[in-house]
Parts: sequence; C-alpha cells; structure tokens
Amino acid sequence: MQKEVDIKWLAEPEEHNYPAAESYLELLFDDKTVVSLLERLKRKPITAFKAKDIFRASGLSLLGVGNSHVEKDLTKIRKGSGLSPLLLVRDGNGAKVIIADGYHRLCAVYSVDEDAMIPCKIV
Repeated sequence: MQKEVDIKWLAEPEEHNYPAAESYLELLFDDKTVVSLLERLKRKPITAFKAKDIFRASGLSLLGVGNSHVEKDLTKIRKGSGLSPLLLVRDGNGAKVIIADGYHRLCAVYSVDEDAMIPCKIV
C-alpha cells in the first residue's frame, strides 16, 4: 500500500450524502428510526477513525479498484480533490458500524493508506 498521497477531505458531508444515507438506512430500519438517525447525524460534529478500524467495525469486505465508484474516488484522491466525510451508524444489537454513506470512499482510501484517519459523523 502506498502512503505518499495526501488525502483531502471536505469540512462537512455534502448535502447529497444525507439522501444517499437515507436510502440505505431505509433498508435496515423503520421510517421513524431513519428520520431520527438522519437528524442526529446532521447535528453531530466531525470525528475521525482509522480506515482499517472502520472496516473491522463494519464487518464489510474491501471493494477492489475494479469497482467504478472506488476508481472514481481514487481519481479524486490523486487529483487532490476533497472527499466527503463518512456517515456512520452504530448498530448496538450487532455491535457493528453501519456505513450509511461513504463505503466506496472508504474502500478507495483504504487502498491508498489503511492507517489514514477518515473524518466521519457517527451516531
């Protein structure tokens, strides 16, 4: 893994990240819970965790660079464009972290530097 790339991040998630998170969370939770999670995410300050720790907590597999969305985010990293922070939800029942938005960005960053600190909002 290379670690020479300086990964740039936006100060806050982009507005379109919240509807994307909503769409995914609607598969997992009832409408009332989704609304509450989104409201809480919007109010939360940005924090950061290592890419490898987010992966471990999520239990998800790493998507390869052959994935078009991961490749798009890798291109942003190489060009020095800012990436949007991740939106994460703690699933207390399964003791896992749900990546409500930002899975492809996480995969792209991990492929560059698994120890990179990733800004995120988490509830």
